[in-house]
Amino acid sequence: MSTSGSENHTNYLNDGYGVKSWLLTTDHKRIAILYMISITLFFMIGGFFALVIRLTLLSPNGTLVSADTYNKMFTMHGVTMIFFFLIPSIPAVLGNFLVPMMIGARDLAFPKLNLLSWYIYVLGGIFTLSAMVLGGVDTGWTFYTPLSSGYSHTNVVPTVIGVFIVGFSSILTGLNFIVTIHKMRAPGLTWFRLPLFIWAHYATSVIQVLGTPVIAVTLALVGFERITGVGIFDPNIGGDPILFQHLFWFYSHPAVYIMVLPSMGIVSEVVTCFSQRKLFGYRQMAFASMAIAVFGFLVWGHHMFVSGQSVYAGMAFSALSFLVAIPSAVKVFNWTATLYKGTIRFNTPMLYAFGFIGLFTIGGLTGIVLATLPVDVHVHDTYFVIAHFHYIMVGGAVMGYMAGLHFWWPKITGKLYPEGLAKFSALTLFVGFNLTFFPQFILGYLGMPRRYHIYPPEFQVLNVLSTAGASILGLGYIIPFFYFMWSLRKGKVAGNNPWNAKGLEWLTTSPPPTFNFDKTPVVTEEAYAYPEEDLVGG
Repeated sequence: MSTSGSENHTNYLNDGYGVKSWLLTTDHKRIAILYMISITLFFMIGGFFALVIRLTLLSPNGTLVSADTYNKMFTMHGVTMIFFFLIPSIPAVLGNFLVPMMIGARDLAFPKLNLLSWYIYVLGGIFTLSAMVLGGVDTGWTFYTPLSSGYSHTNVVPTVIGVFIVGFSSILTGLNFIVTIHKMRAPGLTWFRLPLFIWAHYATSVIQVLGTPVIAVTLALVGFERITGVGIFDPNIGGDPILFQHLFWFYSHPAVYIMVLPSMGIVSEVVTCFSQRKLFGYRQMAFASMAIAVFGFLVWGHHMFVSGQSVYAGMAFSALSFLVAIPSAVKVFNWTATLYKGTIRFNTPMLYAFGFIGLFTIGGLTGIVLATLPVDVHVHDTYFVIAHFHYIMVGGAVMGYMAGLHFWWPKITGKLYPEGLAKFSALTLFVGFNLTFFPQFILGYLGMPRRYHIYPPEFQVLNVLSTAGASILGLGYIIPFFYFMWSLRKGKVAGNNPWNAKGLEWLTTSPPPTFNFDKTPVVTEEAYAYPEEDLVGG
């Protein structure tokens, strides 16, 4: 791999070239690259499953694949994208690479556990993918009982074992970040001088450590019930299927914020850099990250309005769901206030940040719609939910991931990518995304249920539009892969700080040296100390 300045200084990329030096590394930056390669492969596999789904839905008769195959396809798409791309993407790649550098540390607190987390991730991914592809699984990524616990005759047990395994990777990563942020900050780097990227990963890590064991135990109980016949979730043998939903969503709703909070941290870094202004309301933004993590554990029941839970419980979960919108809105308003009167530069990371803000706002507002009891009853299990979910997950989490990759790519590789092509790709992705998923809001409101491979002919136009948008969206994802690879050999030398950004990571060489800093930096200024004129409230 050709890198900036590789002839002049030793960096993490040229400090050993053998396969063994990578597979046995404890350097957090190399582990981040290993994660990036693995996660990209899983994203491509999950994208292939999505392609089959969209091509099937071109016709109202679902002629491309059978009903059983379609069930397996949307399950494999969901499991792959949720557990092997969206949840680990930003923490495992950008978090691994940047958290030690941003706090002035030489590495994470537990380097060997960090490497172990990657091996566990790969093992869990191979195990799960093999189970799904070789035998199939048709329960959906949610593994709802009693279908998963008794009625499905597909590879449910091997699949949940694979997801169970990968949960340990998430726990180890979260634990590593928490200890590192607590114990290894540079002198002078107080809690309220931390970059918001660090605050976001700290909040995410709390969710990972507290929430992941719940889903792990829940899935283990599904497997235990299938193997032993002991009634836990299957009502035919004395189990309670609603118990599964409570346990599953107690983790899976906070898991939404495992995917979105790191993106929020990235957008905070990008917005303040490309407007060259101190972030408006820094402390409120930090507290909002923690509030989102806390509220995330209190709203799981809004997924269960039609499950038969108490109407009073439904009202309580509805109110709590409205409350969780407040810290999210704080972030959106504070980003907007930061941009006000800023010297805005429309570089590629900023375009992705704008895309995140717009798409996440639509996803968040439709989340409030779904938290409204009578509306949720109408659109439950329809394409309205699919559209909302993807506006948060793809429009939010993936847009943030792309913003972060483009923002820190010069630091990671020492090379610049072609800016014009990158901007075109960002625009293509934004247009393709909206063309894919906005029609699904209409489809869902009109009554098209999710997870059906046949549908009434009057819905065909919107489905064709959605599939056409997916092809454009796919192009928006493919283009960056090629220009990133091109930049490794032919990209211009980036320099240490091509964006004129603030933060300790920009004080090192590009690519960074193996141990990040020759000597531990001392922090003497607040976060985002850009020159400012009329900023109020920071």
